Amino acid sequence: MRPVVNRLVERTAQLYTHDDVPWVVGYSGGKDSTAVLQIVWLALASLPAEQRRKTVHVITTDTLVENPIVAGWVGRSLDVLAEAAIRDGLPIQPHRLTPKIEDTFWVNLIGRGYPAPRPKFRWCTERLKIKPSNAFIRDVVTRHGEAILVLGTRKAESQARAKAMTRAETGRVRDLLSPNTSLPNSLVYSPVEDWTNDDVWAFLMQVDNPWGYSNRDLLTMYQGASSDGECPLVVDKGTPSCGDSRFGCWTCTLVDKDKSMEAMVSNDAEKEWMLPLLELRNALDVPDDRPLRDFRRMNGTVQLFHDRPIPGPYTQAARTEWLRRLLAAQEHVRAHGPEEVRDLELITIGELEEIRRIWVVDKHEFEDLLPGIYQDATGRTYPGAGAGDGGPLGAVEVALLAELCGEDRLHFETVRELLDVERRHRLMVRRTGLFPALEAALARGWYDDEVDATERATRRRDLLQGSTPGQPGIDTADVADGWVQRAGTGSP
Repeated sequence: MRPVVNRLVERTAQLYTHDDVPWVVGYSGGKDSTAVLQIVWLALASLPAEQRRKTVHVITTDTLVENPIVAGWVGRSLDVLAEAAIRDGLPIQPHRLTPKIEDTFWVNLIGRGYPAPRPKFRWCTERLKIKPSNAFIRDVVTRHGEAILVLGTRKAESQARAKAMTRAETGRVRDLLSPNTSLPNSLVYSPVEDWTNDDVWAFLMQVDNPWGYSNRDLLTMYQGASSDGECPLVVDKGTPSCGDSRFGCWTCTLVDKDKSMEAMVSNDAEKEWMLPLLELRNALDVPDDRPLRDFRRMNGTVQLFHDRPIPGPYTQAARTEWLRRLLAAQEHVRAHGPEEVRDLELITIGELEEIRRIWVVDKHEFEDLLPGIYQDATGRTYPGAGAGDGGPLGAVEVALLAELCGEDRLHFETVRELLDVERRHRLMVRRTGLFPALEAALARGWYDDEVDATERATRRRDLLQGSTPGQPGIDTADVADGWVQRAGTGSP
């Protein structure tokens, strides 16, 4: 193993000194990315100080829903790495990347009501992984004209990965460097592309970690899980889900089961504090979530598939329940977990504030339920900002409106939105847009219930399929807007 490693380190050092293009190393804390970073570190250490002229950026994408144990491990590793790089005089700079608040998992799921990700609606990967890493890489390219990505991808990981890497090799523009199809002016260097799992572990066990972190502790982490995988740096949508891997998101529903977390909980009694996280993840991954979702799409329209409405976002009741369960899980972890997770934030105050804004402003849910949910779940006063200018109705009036509407939740939501729209426009100097906003609210809440909405959508579909635009009795503009006028009545 030593001769192979020495040749690889020497080759990496030569590639580093070949030009002034900065390097970006993808680091997840897992075995593959650790092996690659060790090789880069050893290569730089073998060079005289005057040849270490360009920066090596080490980037870790923290989705904010990483496995808590792994997230803690990676965070401490970055701290140790930064100190060791300064100590050894190496131009290595670690960066912890996170998604923007509006792109985080919980803001989209609990705030906007996006359903748990599925293979055909994989909304999480781009927001949580691709956008943060691509933004950083593009910034490096903007400042330097080019960037070289150093990744721990290996052909032995899967047949799909092997085919993709082999295909990329045919387009190599420099020795060892393959073009990146999703990021202009970015080249990819994969030092361990031909290594097997055994090769990686043999290297990590035989060569001490140069920045002082324990590779044996890393092996112990892998031994506590059933999967030997990890999440690589994700820069495009072609990367498969790694939700069942040791280094992945604990909320991932793109796989059948989170085998890694299940193994951790079942194999180690000291990790039973993670059980509420596993239970919440499994609750998100129900086979049929229709009862939790609105029959209307996000824009309020009703669309059919096999004569049934395509379900839209989570309802208000479902979203508030997800928040309660998440906060309860956070309190459980803090109370029963080890010392290093006593201050763990499964959801940040910034995310809670954005969720609250979406509920109150975007969804017109002026009851402002979030502070009360937080206090009920944690026993503490909500630490976020005040409620602002309040809603058009107080708590007593909201309760009265709900009582008057009874079981007709759709009626309650429509009246609530109409009241909030009018109040917001009343506070404006110019009330431009009031009538279109009121019409949109009425269009969303026009139906009696889901059955009525389904019948209307069916008639609309049949009219569109069996008629030509301009046929008497059908207003084509209304059809395009999702409305069908009954001839002679003028009502939708």
